[in-house]
Amino acid sequence: MIQIVTADGRAEQQVISAMRARQAQANAAIEAAVAEIFNTVKENGFSAVRDYSLCFDHAEPREIRREELDAAYAACPGALIAALEHAAANIRDYNEKLLSHTLEWSSPDGGVVGRIVRGLKRVGVYVPGGTAAYPSSVLMNAVPAKVAGVEEIVMVTPPTGNLNHAVLAAAKIAGVDRVIAVGGAQAVAALTYGAGFIPRVDKLVGPGNAYVAAAKRMAYGTLDIDMVAGPSEVLVIADETARPKDVAADLLSQAEHDKLASAVLLTTSAALAQAVDAELVRQTGYLSRSEIMECALRDFGCAIVCRDLEQAAQLANEIAPEHLEIMTADPRALLPAIRNAGAVFLGAWSPEPLGDYLAGPDHVLPTSGTARFFSPLSVDSFLKTMSVIQYDRASLAPIAGQIVTLAESEHLTAHANSIRVRFE
Repeated sequence: MIQIVTADGRAEQQVISAMRARQAQANAAIEAAVAEIFNTVKENGFSAVRDYSLCFDHAEPREIRREELDAAYAACPGALIAALEHAAANIRDYNEKLLSHTLEWSSPDGGVVGRIVRGLKRVGVYVPGGTAAYPSSVLMNAVPAKVAGVEEIVMVTPPTGNLNHAVLAAAKIAGVDRVIAVGGAQAVAALTYGAGFIPRVDKLVGPGNAYVAAAKRMAYGTLDIDMVAGPSEVLVIADETARPKDVAADLLSQAEHDKLASAVLLTTSAALAQAVDAELVRQTGYLSRSEIMECALRDFGCAIVCRDLEQAAQLANEIAPEHLEIMTADPRALLPAIRNAGAVFLGAWSPEPLGDYLAGPDHVLPTSGTARFFSPLSVDSFLKTMSVIQYDRASLAPIAGQIVTLAESEHLTAHANSIRVRFE
């Protein structure tokens, strides 16, 4: 089912190139359509949002009443509510421990410097509708924002059919302030510029289809976004101690997302690679999304037999996967060698779905190699900082001449004058 290659300096590079090429870029038609929606919403406001919503979703945008959230919460099975509450508690605890605070201290010159930390004023959370309704994503996007002290969290979700009860229950659990039934690029445009009762936000987070992804790219700069996520991916580093059954199950857990999902095994054992391949065939046979998984594994699944774990770590850093599992005899021993990954899962009892749902760290992760420079969504994503500087005459006087020297070296005489006049 998957290609098995031996790392020889060429075969593994072909795999890496294929992974990079699979990033689904919005085509010109999508970009043009989204640009038209943005321009029309910017010019005509809510009337344009309503027209697009009626055209695409056959329903007008509307605000979801608090009573509807309560009713959705009550309609969900108790076991689901318990799981959502548990997940929210773990996400909250994790982000509370990461929360940065305002700090001030005495500088070497005797002045006071520091940094003020503030939560963003208003954040939008986009939640897909229909079959792609993920209550876990509501928690992962909204709870860190709440911990950051965001004043208002506005969730938008398409108004098609009956709104998903679990999604609405998750919004209630996460403490979302407003839920608005509006979706697509028109929702992104409305949150970018403000449209009627749909407010302008400072940042927009959450997944969406190709039109939503293109809209987020277009909005960036007017507001901030989390990231433009590519296809899901998992990379497993395993030695001969790993159970083929576990490795295969974890590869499939990402392959089921979509046909562009990537599932890669880096192993020091050729026998393990063969056994995992057999397990993929066996397990795919009884799982519900077998067609999607088979396509993803055929096109973007691979096992690379490495010389040793050091080489495996080097390849993992080059790929910079969204999810990286280390299933070796001593997984923590390899951790210092890992530099690039969205999230790292250590050992056979830390499967990727643990991070997707319940452990606490966010499942909104950099994809397509961007873990080289991007970080997971967290409370930090919803904070901004301001520098603070306070000197008095006694602390400014000894360094005034150096400031004047630096300003004049850049031919900025007014900067130099600002310092001089204080001592005349």
